[in-house]
Amino acid sequence: MTIARLTSRSPLLSAIAALLVGLQALAADTHPCLLVTPAQVVAIKQRLPNDTEAKATFDAMKKRIDAALAQPIELPPRGDNWHHWYVCPEHGNRLRTGRKIGPWQWEHLCPVGGETLKGDPAKPQTDFDGCCLAAVHNGLVAEARDSGLLFQITGDAKYAKHAADILLAYAGKYESYPLHDIRNQLNKIGGGRVGCQTLDESVWLIPTAQAADLIWTTLAEADRKTLADHLFLPAARDVILPHKMGIHNIQCWKNSGVGLAGILLGDNALIDAAIDDPARGIRSQLAKGIIDDGAWEEGAWGYHFYTMSAIYPLALAIRNTNRDVNIDRYHKMFLAPILMADPRGTLPPFSDSTEASPNGSANLYRGAYEFFKDPAMLPLAARGSGGLNSLLYGPVPAPAVANPAPKSTNFTSAGQAILCRGTGPDATWIALRYGPHGGGHGHPDKLGFHLVARGQNLVIDPGITSYGSKLHYGWYRTSIAHNTLIVDEKDQKPATGKCLAFGTAGGVDYAMLEAGPIADGVRAIRSAALIDENLLVIVDQITSDKPRMLDLAWHERGTWLTRPAGTPWAAPKKPGYDQFADATVSPLAGVVPMTISVNKSFIPRLTILADRPAELITATGVGGSTKDRVPVSIVRKQDKELAVVWCLALDGAEVKVDLAKHGATGCEATITRGPRTWKLATDSANEKMPFVVR
Repeated sequence: MTIARLTSRSPLLSAIAALLVGLQALAADTHPCLLVTPAQVVAIKQRLPNDTEAKATFDAMKKRIDAALAQPIELPPRGDNWHHWYVCPEHGNRLRTGRKIGPWQWEHLCPVGGETLKGDPAKPQTDFDGCCLAAVHNGLVAEARDSGLLFQITGDAKYAKHAADILLAYAGKYESYPLHDIRNQLNKIGGGRVGCQTLDESVWLIPTAQAADLIWTTLAEADRKTLADHLFLPAARDVILPHKMGIHNIQCWKNSGVGLAGILLGDNALIDAAIDDPARGIRSQLAKGIIDDGAWEEGAWGYHFYTMSAIYPLALAIRNTNRDVNIDRYHKMFLAPILMADPRGTLPPFSDSTEASPNGSANLYRGAYEFFKDPAMLPLAARGSGGLNSLLYGPVPAPAVANPAPKSTNFTSAGQAILCRGTGPDATWIALRYGPHGGGHGHPDKLGFHLVARGQNLVIDPGITSYGSKLHYGWYRTSIAHNTLIVDEKDQKPATGKCLAFGTAGGVDYAMLEAGPIADGVRAIRSAALIDENLLVIVDQITSDKPRMLDLAWHERGTWLTRPAGTPWAAPKKPGYDQFADATVSPLAGVVPMTISVNKSFIPRLTILADRPAELITATGVGGSTKDRVPVSIVRKQDKELAVVWCLALDGAEVKVDLAKHGATGCEATITRGPRTWKLATDSANEKMPFVVR
């Protein structure tokens, strides 16, 4: 219950309300309170001499800041450029920063083609130097924060002065930085001064506020007013707050930036906006953005961890100042990646995400363990040694057990069916997507999947590249780049599918999924059966109200070893299709086996069979760049119906396949490997038994 909700129906309630207001005001007026509290500072001092990991972090921080004290503070002459523009125009991959060649100028290197590029600020797409300024701006305020922390721990005023010098330098310059957006348009809501969008401004403002909080008691009243009037209020109130978003990862960063500035200054309007705004405050983000499985609603693992990081600074400040916000649902965000990871502890590159891992957020898990004291977090929290949170909180108990091994699980809220067989990091694991689209970061990939086997990504989801790359919409966000159905060579419509069946029968783990309204008049059902760690069977059934061009795509890492001899195929000049190379087409009139070599000892065999004559297109598509090629197989048919069975033998064994239709809604795939035969019968009209293993 918040204080505002207390009533004055009795003198006792009035007295309690007055007491709580006083306690809350005391907590809000006590500094430091954003990153650490005075009591935590005492605990750090007491623990530090005997805490080896914390001492190592402290010594490294002190060495770094001591070196910085001898250097002049030099702020960049302008705000930064959108980091997604930092890509090679030719190959579409991220650039690397080379040597410095002038004031605020660097060489920019393409790791694929070897080109050395120079920045041109005439347009944002080539302002590579501006992209590099983000690291400078963020580095300076991180330096101020660490200096403030050193002051708290050592009591040495030189560190407080250094932090103050950086902050006051920004206060003297902040309002002169033009308000600009990612396209360098001026004075647009959504842009920033230090950053080129409110997201970047918020990410920068968080350590800025933490730094000021750590030295607030050392500042003269005039300096506090200068920081308030010329830095924190212009940034939080005038730049960030007017840009209103709903349930979104960016809004979570904005809430933390605005909320920390508000708590620092005791500004209730900023605090209320960050916490209680019904459309976008942290209460709403926790209630609406975190779905029941614990995953972030945008459906991309990179943004899941990004949002966890965004919420953390405000959640920490809320805890430190005893504000009444229930963050229990935040707890589930930390557990979801543990439960949904593949055998290597990695999460698939679904939607606008590259591959992600909880290991990369170990320091964040170390902090979250202080919130929730959940033993399930200990294996990851223990890996957070050497990070800032190890210094702040010290060691964690040794994990009693490792994180649970992956198992076949249907995550119904996230709409992700996971099948897993085998043990250890080499187990076979497939994640199939049927759930919510994910908003602006979702991909048109319903029924798409990502397969990991032998410790490697094998049948792959494309993931994402920098948004400024030509391949962003030209490949990664097209349906044809995913392992899914494409109708009439057009991307799927945003849709939410459903699970028709999930379970285990006859020792076979299976999932039967429906795509939802991905195209008008089309129904697509995909059944996946993981027979064992060496054999995966997928059966696709598509029906349409009229003849359509139906394409089913399969992207498998490796190098073509054997594929049908065919004639050259001219791909359509459409996004995604135009990225194919070495494309051939051949008849698919029976069972077709193909092999793709991952390495000399890993050569899976893919066997394909359609229920009617069709075409089989084989080619290579895009991997990490236009030079990284991935074999792709496409079953193509112009028709109202199509059923296809894909049989992947990871051990390369020969597999016999048969496919028989049963009425308008069912079919049966017969799979024979050596002496064993499995019959996988599907019938979407049979609600009680839509999938049967015989």
